[in-house]
Amino acid sequence: MANIVGAITTTHVPSIGGAIAKGLQQDPYWKPFFDGFPKARDWVAKVKPDVVVMVYNDHGLNFFLDKQPTFAIGCAPEYKSVDEGWGIPTMPAFQGDEDLSWHLQKSLIGDEFDMVTCQEMVVDHAFTLPMAFLWPDQKWPVRVVPINVNTVLFPLPSAKRCYKLGQAIGRAVAAYDKNINVLVMGTGGLSHQLEGKRAGHINKEFDLKFMDSMVNDPTWATQYSDVDLVEHTGTQGVELLNWLVARGALTGKVTLEHSNFHIPISNTAAATMVLANN
Repeated sequence: MANIVGAITTTHVPSIGGAIAKGLQQDPYWKPFFDGFPKARDWVAKVKPDVVVMVYNDHGLNFFLDKQPTFAIGCAPEYKSVDEGWGIPTMPAFQGDEDLSWHLQKSLIGDEFDMVTCQEMVVDHAFTLPMAFLWPDQKWPVRVVPINVNTVLFPLPSAKRCYKLGQAIGRAVAAYDKNINVLVMGTGGLSHQLEGKRAGHINKEFDLKFMDSMVNDPTWATQYSDVDLVEHTGTQGVELLNWLVARGALTGKVTLEHSNFHIPISNTAAATMVLANN
């Protein structure tokens, strides 16, 4: 049977891609952020995942404001990194796990989550950068299953609904009949806002409470509506919904293997967590 080894949640700010391309990991501005990943890489090397289920939000490559699914899943043999206009170098293509994708698609739809099925997808920084954090050589030793969550066009899926999606993913993986290790990743956030009167908004207190809840009280954030979350975290801070999906896929109790929180990276409260599934 398939086994979820744990979850890694992390920021996916585009400017990080530029820092990687320029070799700025030891630059004083960037070092506190990049210092959060050696321990995460050590843990991944220990648990040896075969597949990464990546929960993230698309930034206009596959879906835009005219067509924005609430939830979508990739069921493709390959996912290519393409130029999205930020000047970030593209990365080698990612091999899909078609069998697991179709199993998840069928199970999630059976669980009454109306997934949009994508037999072709391209991936942007929200997907590629977290993979490069864990495998800096960009020689991907894992297959991938992308799961896209709408954090762009209101109304958004509620925090409660996203947590339940994660639980459904957990059940589906547990029912998969192949003996594989699965790592779930949730990317985006934490608090930040890129536009409007509150541009530059960061809420450290809320972010730290949310990170603690990821370990000790995973449904804590489900008390908030999508508008509440914007008020607390900013219009882009609602990407924490991806973290909730990843956390929901785990069992009730987890072990915090590592965490890192740093302000700011490109006006963003940047954070990383490594949660082992108990």
